[in-house]
Amino acid sequence: MDEALLRSLTPGVLAVLVRRGADFAAAEDAVQDALVEALRVWPADPPRDAKGWLVTVAWRKFLDQTRADTARRRREDRVEEEPAPGPAPAVDDTLQLYFLCAHPSLTPSSAVALTLRAVGGLTTRQIARAYLVPEATMAQRISRAKRTVSGVRFDQPGDVATVLRVLYLVFNEGYSGDVDLAAEAIRLTRQLAAVVDHPEVSGLLALMLLHHARRAARTAPDGGLIPLAEQDRGRWDTRLIAEGVAILQAALARDRLGEFQAQAAIAALHADAPTAEETDWVQIVEWYDELARLTGSPVVRLNRAVAVGEADGARAGLAALADLDTGLPRYTAVAAYLHERDGDLATAARLYAEAAHKAPNLAERDHLTRQAARLNSSRSDRQN
Repeated sequence: MDEALLRSLTPGVLAVLVRRGADFAAAEDAVQDALVEALRVWPADPPRDAKGWLVTVAWRKFLDQTRADTARRRREDRVEEEPAPGPAPAVDDTLQLYFLCAHPSLTPSSAVALTLRAVGGLTTRQIARAYLVPEATMAQRISRAKRTVSGVRFDQPGDVATVLRVLYLVFNEGYSGDVDLAAEAIRLTRQLAAVVDHPEVSGLLALMLLHHARRAARTAPDGGLIPLAEQDRGRWDTRLIAEGVAILQAALARDRLGEFQAQAAIAALHADAPTAEETDWVQIVEWYDELARLTGSPVVRLNRAVAVGEADGARAGLAALADLDTGLPRYTAVAAYLHERDGDLATAARLYAEAAHKAPNLAERDHLTRQAARLNSSRSDRQN
């Protein structure tokens, strides 16, 4: 059973049900039931038309749910006639579904959370981590969003800014998390850039391409993380870098700076440096200042502290870090790195070990654990 195939078909099936008049919450339930049925039936009897099979079964599930719910009997006239089974049109509905989920009746944050869960395939825990909130809080937010759109016809697409935020978070999870969604996020952002002429759409596409260009160099053969400064830059995809830089330059020339363009500018400066030592950290700090002004994000200020530490020395980086909330994700790892740069190996080793316990995934946890072990070994050698 190809579960990746099922995941790729889910948005299109969901979009078909929504277009046929199903409210979002009921359509999502019906599609999930159809996926369960596919997992049971397909190994022994795979269909010739996978999407058509899922659409037919999901629609039947939706009809069954609707007829069983007495509170929704007024909708039965609209859904009484079941469409005949048959091949589904080969249309990519995913981007359209992103816009439909960004419904005007939802706040932007709720629309993003709902889309990430229903269409992006992220878990509630992954979404909560992206938003820096407890998992229970995010679960409540998603439930409220589903209740808000229950019974609403999805004929009013949401705004581009909300869709961009969704694509950005999907890419981040695919790039550094447990689910590989980065390529899909780039594909959809390319589609969006082809139909929406906006510098922030271009900025997001440039940012994705510049980060994705480094992907092959980010992990060792054993799966361990390789920090940016230690990556083999010969493995970076120069074609993607050139494309990302060209897209970014065209966007910046329009003089409508936004957060994705600023982030892409930082990524471009990293990509432009032949070696880690030749990175223009002073200019990177200036871009982080712009980004902090645009977003007010504490995560941006955390990354800025690292850049300050590289540009002006570890003490300056630690001073910038002192103004931030110690509960921020990766705060402890950043503190460990800056203390190591400052020569305080004992504190750095302790903080690396502490950061490993807080790491959001296994690869990052292993990397931080190795950093702590390396410093402890170095201290032991000096003492002997």
